Amino acid sequence: MEPLATQNTLINGNRIAYGIFGDGELVVLLHGTPFSSLVWRDIVPNLVKAGYKVHLFDLLGYGLSERPWNQSIDTSPTAQVPIFEGLLSFWNIEKTHIVAHDFGGAIAQRFGIRSPERVKSLTLIDTVSFDSYPSPRTKQLMENGLEKMITASDGDHRAHFREWILSGVYEKKKFENEGTLDTFLEYISGPIGQGSYFQHQIRHYDPKHTMEIVDQLPTLGQLPVHLIWGKDDAWQVVDWAYKLNKTIPGSKLDIVDGAGHFSQHDKPEEISGLIIDFLRQN
Repeated sequence: MEPLATQNTLINGNRIAYGIFGDGELVVLLHGTPFSSLVWRDIVPNLVKAGYKVHLFDLLGYGLSERPWNQSIDTSPTAQVPIFEGLLSFWNIEKTHIVAHDFGGAIAQRFGIRSPERVKSLTLIDTVSFDSYPSPRTKQLMENGLEKMITASDGDHRAHFREWILSGVYEKKKFENEGTLDTFLEYISGPIGQGSYFQHQIRHYDPKHTMEIVDQLPTLGQLPVHLIWGKDDAWQVVDWAYKLNKTIPGSKLDIVDGAGHFSQHDKPEEISGLIIDFLRQN
């Protein structure tokens, strides 16, 4: 699979990979863990066709962006907000639509609360919120110690996370057969990817990043907010969608049948249609 983030810039001293597609009204896409901007590969063409100029990037420590060797460099959802702000400045974007998935949703929530005047609309897809993460399975792994996972053999690591990633997908055969699974697994495996995954991602699976803004979530009601959720999301179960919808006044909620946590892959046309309809309304 060819990457979408093929250009690079330095933001706050760190190299960030990004991509820009199309022309028209601005929309920025934020991905989550454990993937990269490639989660949007089936969505971007539809947005471009609908007349939007799409900006996306790989989070610091993810995908093709820099994997900082220095462990003092924070790659948590909270620390990704200044990276996002730096990119908006680099792109000369004052105000934009934001579409975010998973951990990207945590970044978007914080940004929307902090800078509502810069957000035209906010679409959150299968996002983390409240204390919805880590999942019980991941929490158990973390309790067993990160060192044990970091030093696991390459074969054991790949086998474990292959099955884990598939648990977030409804259309499993399609995800495997088209090579999507192998591509994403490669980003978090190997001599760099395996250690980086735990250093830059799993060690930040801490609900403090979303719990500390819970009291401010209702303020997002001043913005057009759209929640899209896979009905069969095993990572962020649909109960969280209803809770978030109730917490953000006026937010719209769409539940998508036959879709898991990575609903962009399971139902790309339906997800694209929901996003585009909401953008056009706002």
